[in-house]
Amino acid sequence: MSDIAPEMWDKLSPSDSAAVTSAPSLTYWQDARRRLFANKPAVVSIIFIVLLILAAIFGPLFSPFTYADQNLRLANIPPAFETYSVADGQGGTTRFFLNASNFNLYEVDAEGHVLGLLRGERKDMLKKSQAFIFGDTTITLDYSKLPARLLAEDGATISPSGWSWNRTYIFGTDQLGRDVLVRQLYGARISLTVAFVATLVNFFIGIFYGGIAGYIGGKTDAVMMRVVEIIATIPLTLYVVLLMVVFDSGLYSIIIAIGSVFWVDMARIVRGQILSLKSQDYVAAARTMGAGTGRILTRHLLPNSIGPIIVTLTMLIPSAIFIESFMSFIGLGVTPPLASWGTLTSDAVETMRAYPHQLFFPAAAISLTMFAFNFLGDGLRDALDPRFRR
Repeated sequence: MSDIAPEMWDKLSPSDSAAVTSAPSLTYWQDARRRLFANKPAVVSIIFIVLLILAAIFGPLFSPFTYADQNLRLANIPPAFETYSVADGQGGTTRFFLNASNFNLYEVDAEGHVLGLLRGERKDMLKKSQAFIFGDTTITLDYSKLPARLLAEDGATISPSGWSWNRTYIFGTDQLGRDVLVRQLYGARISLTVAFVATLVNFFIGIFYGGIAGYIGGKTDAVMMRVVEIIATIPLTLYVVLLMVVFDSGLYSIIIAIGSVFWVDMARIVRGQILSLKSQDYVAAARTMGAGTGRILTRHLLPNSIGPIIVTLTMLIPSAIFIESFMSFIGLGVTPPLASWGTLTSDAVETMRAYPHQLFFPAAAISLTMFAFNFLGDGLRDALDPRFRR
């Protein structure tokens, strides 16, 4: 019993009554989308993946270079450099930068566009120097001591005028004078193609193979899963090497290798989901009403397993990208002059100390892409899990 006297209870007026509001009713997918968009790393990953796909498709169309164009005179140019300005004594000024790794001078304009390689006088191999003449002005490149330096006629060291970005080759060039940016974009095409193939294979083979094995069960399930175990025991690297005996090395061999064995993990996961769902009442009701195996799988069981399936697909995509990059890195992937992130990394390892930018860009692309898909997979897992639904 309450100790408050009845006369102390007053009825609130309609204007003072508390408004009772209820949250809007959301469907499963609406709530999943809301929780996915509330996950900032997942949203950033989606934006990055979309931009990467658009750049890989349309980026090379806006470049004056192709992935195979070579210019040995402009090899190993960095994406940024310190510029020098020298007056020629005739009212003109020449801007250039020194590539301290190969002791070459390259002429640039005021905006940072690379105009070409500057030709100097004959190199003095004993003194390790080379003279460059600009009108009435002569400067000397002295590389007897590292780092190399530029000397004026009076022997004073010439100081750079400032840093400038490479406007001709934004990511620089490789050892053959090819544009690193365009080759990066072509590498993204190959990696995303492998990811797309892995997704299709997982969807059409792994899902239905695991679904049929889990739903039928019995001896059929035992035989089908023994096949999966046999395939899973073969190392993928060895499998690709064996394919090279039959097919030429290249992208198609990687696609065939991934398409042949990459679906086994998805089949196991789908089988486990189907085994837990096929005993539900709605499956028994559909079977009682005369629904066949195909209809029960496609209309009832697989749609109710779509959450784990999507998450698994997202998690397997970075694995496929890494496998392609690794195979290309060890020489079992695409063949030159085709570019992939693995071949770019393999080529850049040889010159890593002198030109680290050539290794940085493909390594960063592989890392960021794998991070993006992993963060997206984590976001989808949290968004599609009914236990996190509020």
